[in-house]
Amino acid sequence: MAKEITTKKLMQVIVEAIRNRKGHQIVTIDLASIPEAPVEAMVIATATSNTHAASMADEIDDYVRTQTHVHPLSVAGQENAEWIALDYGSIFVHVMQREPRAFYDIEHLWADGKVTELADE
Repeated sequence: MAKEITTKKLMQVIVEAIRNRKGHQIVTIDLASIPEAPVEAMVIATATSNTHAASMADEIDDYVRTQTHVHPLSVAGQENAEWIALDYGSIFVHVMQREPRAFYDIEHLWADGKVTELADE
């Protein structure tokens, strides 16, 4: 039987995958203390183009699968690759280009959670 992975470890692996593909403005939001939140955490990253967004989403899927044997429950937005969302059950991952990220401002919507901005590498 496979060992269950913690949300914290899964988030670390997701961030590593984003950094593997040079994602920018990575933000994590811990929502565990908010009862009405749909997930325990979110990870948001900025992509510079459709190709970059698609590449980053593919890397997240592949890297997380390789490192943890966890598969996303669903993936949406790959058609136009302006905003790709990966649902890992306890974590939503948002790979967004600059314009949709600025417009939807997810960090502000979930500011009641613990928002952590990670430095670009």
